[in-house]
Amino acid sequence: MARCAICDKARQTGHRISINRSQVSRRANKTWKANIKKIKIIEDGTVKSINICTRCLRSNKVTRAI
Repeated sequence: MARCAICDKARQTGHRISINRSQVSRRANKTWKANIKKIKIIEDGTVKSINICTRCLRSNKVTRAI
């Protein structure tokens, strides 16, 4: 799975707990995936391609190459 190059965000794992049953007896494994895009950025005058999450992209932590 891809990982954000800026904030190091990746997928997270945990349990999905059933509402209808007891919390002890009904648990299922669940994976939450980060919204990661592969974009081209300008760094030191050169164009690089990195994986970045949409939150870092939206907060202008990198300059995007057009």
